[in-house]
This record gives sequence, structure tokens and C-alpha cells, in this order.
Amino acid sequence: MTSPSESVVRAWTRLERAHRAALATVENRLKKEGLPPLAWYDVLLELERGGAPGLRPFELQKAMLFAQYNLSRLIDRLETQGYVARTASADDGRGQMLAITAKGRAMRKKIWPVYAAAIEAAVGAHLSPSEARTLADLLAKLYAPRS
Repeated sequence: MTSPSESVVRAWTRLERAHRAALATVENRLKKEGLPPLAWYDVLLELERGGAPGLRPFELQKAMLFAQYNLSRLIDRLETQGYVARTASADDGRGQMLAITAKGRAMRKKIWPVYAAAIEAAVGAHLSPSEARTLADLLAKLYAPRS
């Protein structure tokens, strides 16, 4: 087994710290405005992208990189609030489809300006447009599909 180099460990540490700091900025701003947590926005966005038929839970889970049990509880809360609707799958009677409701779309749109400002504060205020592009390109290498 090969140990990571000092520069790789430093990159990992800084990536983790930057991620935690940026997430804290976003979550704090959402909370201050009385809005739901960021995970709610992410689910609503993925369901909106899924279009009219919606998504199967496993499709949403794959897009969100959530553990199934965490996603199930989150969907339950979103459904209770009227942001998500469950319907039986036309292809599989045992399966279900998840779709964003009009109320869910409205909430996602309400969250976005606060989220966008938090992204700008956490990242954009610290990087030039060129640096942001470079960072995005470098980070893409860390999760790009491997063949």
C-alpha cells in the first residue's frame, strides 16, 4: 500500500476544510432566513430536473449520493410539507415515482437567492473567475467516472 504524499494530504485537508466552511456558510444563511436545510434544495432541484414523470427513489439517491435510509427520511419530510408527491410507477407497480410539486418549485425558487449569495460569499468572493474555473476543473478530476 502506498502512502499519500505530503502534498496530497495537504490537498485533502484543505479540501475538507474548505468544504466544511462553505457548507457552514450556506447552512447558516438558510437558517437565518428561516429556510429549510440545503439538502431540501438539492432534492427539489434534482426532482425538478427529472421533469414531469419524476424520478425513482434509486435515481434520486444516485444523483444525490445519499444513503438510502437518509434519503427516505428526507423524502418523508418533504412530502409532509407538500413539496414532493409520490405516485406508483407505471412500469413497476411495486415501485414509486417522486415528483416535485408546485409548492416544492416555489420553495426551491425561494431558497435559490439565499443559496446563490452564500455561494458567492463562500467561494466567489475569494476567487477570480479564472481561479474558479481552474478549481472547478481540478475538482472534476476527483469524481469523474473512471473506466
